[in-house]
Amino acid sequence: MFYIYEKSSTYIIGKPDRNGVARPDHRQSYKTMSAAKAGLTRIIKAENLLPTDPNYGEFRYAIAEADNFHTFIEKQVKKKNLMSGEEFMEPA
Repeated sequence: MFYIYEKSSTYIIGKPDRNGVARPDHRQSYKTMSAAKAGLTRIIKAENLLPTDPNYGEFRYAIAEADNFHTFIEKQVKKKNLMSGEEFMEPA
């Protein structure tokens, strides 16, 4: 399973709507790398930006395997359990 995520915030990005805006959607995943690349291509074409723009999709989004994304890439925040006082990591 593969995810398309935004590099700066590590949000998982969904399909673009009819206005060409791709919004965060944690349910969106792809079974193969080629399907994820096709989804990224659709997002890039829907945004309708020039390749020299800093917000162009290839500079802003990336593709990662689900296990690697949750282990190494996803931003996490350290929290403390109020009942037991134990610290744990939670996705931001």
